[in-house]
Amino acid sequence: MEKSTDPPVTVLVTRRPKAGKEEAFEDYLTGITQAALQHQGHLGTNIFRPAKPGGDYRIIFKFDRRSNLERWEGSAEREEWRAIAEEVSEPRRVETISGLEAWFTLPSCALNVHPPKYKMALVVWMGVFSLVTLLSSLLAPLISGWPSLLQTFLLTALVVVCLTYAVMPLLTRLFSSWLYADRDQG
Repeated sequence: MEKSTDPPVTVLVTRRPKAGKEEAFEDYLTGITQAALQHQGHLGTNIFRPAKPGGDYRIIFKFDRRSNLERWEGSAEREEWRAIAEEVSEPRRVETISGLEAWFTLPSCALNVHPPKYKMALVVWMGVFSLVTLLSSLLAPLISGWPSLLQTFLLTALVVVCLTYAVMPLLTRLFSSWLYADRDQG
């Protein structure tokens, strides 16, 4: 599947343990986290426990491709974990995001809470401008003899990787108070 039609995805599952099943629910969380870690394309799980007893748990799963998430969701192992979850918790709520919004997720915010698009665009521009300027300067002496298409290919590949794994997480944290100034931080 082409990468543009098979993007990385982040899934937020919200669950509340049934009364008296809190310990079993914690066992479920440990088990499903370990199972998901073994699945192809799984990038990690974050669990946010409620501040007060009886509240909602937020479980965030990240996958490198939507197709890998779909394989996990359709697996017999995942179905077994879903059955356990239904025994120990209230019905789940699920949100899935991919694309630009995935760059703007903070652990302290619900996944469906995103900054206004003009703020996201400005922060992305800052990241792209900085990286293109820096990488162009650093790479110019090494790749100046290469065909321009190959230079552009290398530069854009490095920019996207750096944005995704380093620059956007850093900029999102750095500008979080401005990005989320008018939003409920959950």
